[in-house]
Amino acid sequence: MPRANRFFLADTVWHITHRCHNRAFLLKFEKDRQRWKYWLFQAKKRYGLTFLNYIATSNHVHLLVLATNCYSVSRGLQLIAGRTAQEYNQRKRRKGAFWEDRFFATAICTDEHLARCLVYIDLNMVRAGAVAHPSRWEVSGYNEIQNPPQRYRIIDQAALCQLFNYSSWNDFTIQHERWVKSCLENNEIQRDAIWTSPIAVGPESFVSGIKTRLCSKAYHRGEERHSHGTYMLKDANA
Repeated sequence: MPRANRFFLADTVWHITHRCHNRAFLLKFEKDRQRWKYWLFQAKKRYGLTFLNYIATSNHVHLLVLATNCYSVSRGLQLIAGRTAQEYNQRKRRKGAFWEDRFFATAICTDEHLARCLVYIDLNMVRAGAVAHPSRWEVSGYNEIQNPPQRYRIIDQAALCQLFNYSSWNDFTIQHERWVKSCLENNEIQRDAIWTSPIAVGPESFVSGIKTRLCSKAYHRGEERHSHGTYMLKDANA
């Protein structure tokens, strides 16, 4: 099986997806998704990770993270995946792999593409037909953005406000809800592989810049125009 990419560059937003082994529904119970969320918080504390959004579905997870340095992201993801799998296998007296071989990471440009990716993550379980609105899925960044907990926050509010140029968190949450509402009203919830299969997504200058920064790691990767103003750096295994 081809291995998913694990390229990381500092000062870049990455959309990370990780599937359960053989796409099994190992996270079908909320208590298991809550444990994944617990280790998300622990990774934030230990490695200073900057999370922008997240969701745990029944058989895969999504993370939107701003990489301040490559080491912290890699170690944080190892902690989350490793401890979640270890706890599940011990409790179920199960052996074998919990996750697919590797997670997949896509660099997202911090312009309108970031907003689209943020909402794409929010609407995951609506897209799957499990709920009619993202607020109905408990383990999600949508609920934390709209109703921030007093303790154990995972999403970095200051980072989101800075990236979207909002002076207050309240202003951002209002706009965030408008984005979600617009997509639901216009039925813009379909799956789009552009957010999960390329190495980078954004305008042509951003994609070319990521390819240059990756040097030899992206030598055989091709740049491709996807839609109006959107380009992607294709992964060799995609």
